[in-house]
Amino acid sequence: MELIRKPDWIRVKVPSGENYVKIKQTLGLEELHTVCEEARCPNIAECWGTGTATIMIMGDTCTRGCRFCAVTSGKPDLLDTEEPNRVAKAVKKWGLRYVVITAVCRDDLEDGGSEHFAKTIKTVKTLCPQTVVEPLIPDFTGNEDSIKKIINSGPEVISHNIETVARLTPKVRDVRASYEQSLQVLKKIKDIDSSIYTKSSIMLGLGETKKEIVQTMKDLRTVGVDILTMGQYLQPTLKHLPVVEYITPQEFNSYRENASRMGFIYVAAGPLVRSSYKAGEFFLENIILRKNFLKT
Repeated sequence: MELIRKPDWIRVKVPSGENYVKIKQTLGLEELHTVCEEARCPNIAECWGTGTATIMIMGDTCTRGCRFCAVTSGKPDLLDTEEPNRVAKAVKKWGLRYVVITAVCRDDLEDGGSEHFAKTIKTVKTLCPQTVVEPLIPDFTGNEDSIKKIINSGPEVISHNIETVARLTPKVRDVRASYEQSLQVLKKIKDIDSSIYTKSSIMLGLGETKKEIVQTMKDLRTVGVDILTMGQYLQPTLKHLPVVEYITPQEFNSYRENASRMGFIYVAAGPLVRSSYKAGEFFLENIILRKNFLKT
């Protein structure tokens, strides 16, 4: 298949700056991973430059093999029991008011790693009580007990990405993931605790139709998702799925307006928008801080 030339609006900055170096050094000292690096996020320069990073726990090897993802697949190492403490120390050192914590899928563990994930959130909350924590979770094979562990750890926001439209899910995602299972995970979060904000993300440019995109947005609203991010899929390596189409900024704006009319409280949509996107984090930080203030 012939590769499609990247349009002018897809421009990635070269990482640099004091904050970038600070985060890079801390990650090395604390032996931590970020999805920013592992997934080759195009916003790494922008986000790290403003002191924002998405920390990836439970190792850098995923048990699944999604065809869009640059994270290494294979047999993971044993869980590092000290990792929650190191994550909390890094968050405190960076002085973050909002942090996203994500993880590789750990289908090798009975609970999918949910206990370790929950412990990490609790440890960050203990050391940095003013920090808003957003876990970006795997599906935990839909296990409700695992989802409850995350909820009970006290995050203000929980993210789980639908990734793509229903028709393309079997082609794009690992066979153990499914469109319906992701919707059910998001629904269960709201069913268990409706006060938690839920968030999801869709990649565009994999061959989906406009009708399918709109249906996916409707499906997410049906299960109560509050926040939506939409971005352009970028092929990490030649081994991954090719880009079928580059979506224009104007089309992203149209989708954003459509999603806003559906009732999402915040929508970030653009070629370089990703599920962990600082504009959305800024918005969430402010509405959560305002909500907490009204409680006092």
